Amino acid sequence: MVMTMPTDEELAALGEVFDLFTRRYKLAEALGPEKPLNELDKQVLSYVARYPGCGPTDSARFLNVANTTISSATDRLVKRGLIERRRPEADRRAVALYLTAEGQDKVDRLLAMYGELHRRMLDPLSVAERRQLIGMMQKIIYHDP
Repeated sequence: MVMTMPTDEELAALGEVFDLFTRRYKLAEALGPEKPLNELDKQVLSYVARYPGCGPTDSARFLNVANTTISSATDRLVKRGLIERRRPEADRRAVALYLTAEGQDKVDRLLAMYGELHRRMLDPLSVAERRQLIGMMQKIIYHDP
């Protein structure tokens, strides 16, 4: 397959549809009176949920952000009572991250909200269109420039 550079018209059309798409499907965090989490904090919380006992460096590498950025996110999440830092007995200099009960509850509610959001996004598509959309998104994400 011959790859061509996107045209200015294609770039403009993608920008317009992507803007409309993100506004329409923006995740409304109606999780109660607390302040919503920013996107990075949600990602760190989700990573810690998947990999309990991970270190901050692990999450920084996975999320492709600086260690100082993860440190700030971790500080915010600890202050909100969503994660806790523990020192492993084997290496008292290391830090391991774990969800608190409140953090697990937050992750469970986020996953339920994202599940509903994804269902609404895929509802208007046929099975074949769903597979095609997911495949195209995977191609974009895993493309190595």
